[in-house]
Amino acid sequence: MGNRSAADAGGLLAGPGAAALVGGVLLIGAVLAGNSLVCVSVATERTLQTPTNSFIVSLAAADLLLALLVLPLFVYSEVQGGAWLLSPRLCDALMAMDVMLCTASIFNLCAISVDRFVAVAVPLRYNRQGGSRRQLLLIGATWLLSAAVAAPVLCGLNDVRGRDPAVCRLEDRDYVVYSSVCSFFLPCPLMLLLYWATFRGLRRWEVARRAKLHRRAPRRPSGPGPPYPAPCLPEDPCGPDCAPPAPSLPQDPCGPDCAHPAPGLPQDSCGPDCAPPTPSLHQGPCGPDCAPPTPGLRQGPCGPDCAPPTPGLRQGPCGPDCAPPAPSLPEDPCGPTCAPYDTVQATALPPQTPPQTRRKRRAKITGRERKAMRVLPVVVGAFLLCWTPFFVVHITQALCPACSVPPRLVSAVTWLGYVNSALNPVIYTVFNAEFRNVFRKALRACC
Repeated sequence: MGNRSAADAGGLLAGPGAAALVGGVLLIGAVLAGNSLVCVSVATERTLQTPTNSFIVSLAAADLLLALLVLPLFVYSEVQGGAWLLSPRLCDALMAMDVMLCTASIFNLCAISVDRFVAVAVPLRYNRQGGSRRQLLLIGATWLLSAAVAAPVLCGLNDVRGRDPAVCRLEDRDYVVYSSVCSFFLPCPLMLLLYWATFRGLRRWEVARRAKLHRRAPRRPSGPGPPYPAPCLPEDPCGPDCAPPAPSLPQDPCGPDCAHPAPGLPQDSCGPDCAPPTPSLHQGPCGPDCAPPTPGLRQGPCGPDCAPPTPGLRQGPCGPDCAPPAPSLPEDPCGPTCAPYDTVQATALPPQTPPQTRRKRRAKITGRERKAMRVLPVVVGAFLLCWTPFFVVHITQALCPACSVPPRLVSAVTWLGYVNSALNPVIYTVFNAEFRNVFRKALRACC
């Protein structure tokens, strides 16, 4: 019997057992090296300490535990040709850790999808709230739910009558269906729906942001000249149709129908609507049919139908029926309530600061989410590609006991699921430039 067992062991190591041993050692080494590098890179590099990468570290931790606690025993069983030669209690612990870590991986991906959806749907509220606390709560909930799904195996659910101690598997078919639904078939559609909503919201948000920036962008003038209007003169206290006063002359307190005397000439007395006489000038009486003043002569009496002032003379502020501005003064481009240019510029800057701040914050969030969206769909796609065959075969065995599933197919889909733990660091290296640069620095430091 001893010679036959030794011969069987030698045949297994020379055939499929040797391939399983070599493949298992390489897989364990790749998972440990890649995911350890991910954890160390995020912990040491400040640029990688983002909300998304905290979930990626949790995912890498699940892969590390899989490589340390599950893969060695699985490879040992494969080297033995699928036979389990250890205690049933250790088999139960292996099954529980396998279920928990696989569930933790997919729950971490779901937590990432929830975090990305919230970041795109309500970005300002997402930034104001405590990010680290929210991420810790999500990661803690992920691991607690994963442990809850796997706990029945450790509580004796796998101890059934007629159990074959040479085979390590989940014995309760109802639990197989329950764990498959909770670990894969329920979270996967939810995760895909959240990623679809995130991508759609991100796309609509980017289109709206570009349109808003295009509307608020300053337009260049078509002709020559400065792009902004000339500085306004001090505010004119006259009506909307009045010309501004000359800056070098004092303001003339004239009534609405009063004509203005020529500078340097004495002013005559006028009617009831005229300004009060100047103490140093002589003012004559003015009747209702006042004649227009003659250049160089004293102004005669002025009535309600006073003639326009003499051309070429500067005009002060007047009423609504004021004469047109003097030809020597340029027309004021400002409105009736215009203020000096320095005042306008000082008062206009503070209201524009909050919209600019919001635009910068939103643009920063948009760039960060776009970087995350480049990597995460690939990670989710690789996970579904690797684990979907395993769960389909697994639940088929539970729901259809009469269906014949080849053992080699079960072994192949199990290996494919475990290979996913080594793919994630490769995906980060290929699709994320920040991870790639940090990995290069780490490899150069080690070499």
